[in-house]
Amino acid sequence: MRFDEAYSGKVFIMSGTDFDNAKAVIYGMPMDWTVSFRPGSRFGPNRIREASIGLEEYSPYMDKHLEEVAYFDAGDIPLPFGNAERSLGQIYKYIEQLLSLDKFPIGLGGEHLVTWPIIQAVYKKYPDLALIHIDAHADLREEYEGEALSHSTPIRKICDLIGAENVYSFGIRSGMREEFLFAKESGMHMFKYDVAEPLKEVLPTLAGRPVYVTIDIDVLDPAYAPGTGTAEAGGISSKELLEAIGLIARSDMNVVGADLVEVAPAYDHSEKTAIAASKFIREILLGWVKG
Repeated sequence: MRFDEAYSGKVFIMSGTDFDNAKAVIYGMPMDWTVSFRPGSRFGPNRIREASIGLEEYSPYMDKHLEEVAYFDAGDIPLPFGNAERSLGQIYKYIEQLLSLDKFPIGLGGEHLVTWPIIQAVYKKYPDLALIHIDAHADLREEYEGEALSHSTPIRKICDLIGAENVYSFGIRSGMREEFLFAKESGMHMFKYDVAEPLKEVLPTLAGRPVYVTIDIDVLDPAYAPGTGTAEAGGISSKELLEAIGLIARSDMNVVGADLVEVAPAYDHSEKTAIAASKFIREILLGWVKG
């Protein structure tokens, strides 16, 4: 896929048209082939872009303006409908190419399985990689209904790849008993229910390390984000997730990429989910993209 052609569809607010000089690249992964409850997250990337038009370009949280960051919206990866294995392979090749050009990748999902090939590509470039995973669900299953390629399995796959001790999960409030037992026995770091407060303890220990951050929108309580496939009561507020993004921005980690997944617009006629997601992407652009 060529990156040097401006995306002709909807773009994230203030996206530039110069790929070569962009520090960050926004791209969509319109895949929901393996979801276990409600489909529709393949429509998330474009709805996030549409909602971004209502944003202010200035962030009082970061005290920065979007004009201060060079970024390019490359549109959605054209994934083969219904074919999970081929889709994951195409995502891997796409990210591998972006990283070879020293771009900061910001992915819009799509179901959470899309994070798995991203990490495979990022880990190849950064063998000391750590993962910050912000989510309602553990996503530590080895399979779901006999299917190893499932949106309930990516974090388990990542633990096996980069080492469970390098995986930090926050906000977790749902999963099988076996998933919580694996987290306890494997050496991974799981923090249930909350995000910002445990992050304050963990971030200093990751200083200087390359870190990838994946955010599932369902970490928010359904009151703040009803537009998702597997909503889970008891979540955090939009304010707390904004605080967490700010904490990461002010840390000494080397954030090397990020994604935000599982926005499913059909279940939220108010569009509050997409509106919140677009604001989180703005804060990620302003806080995590350096240089």
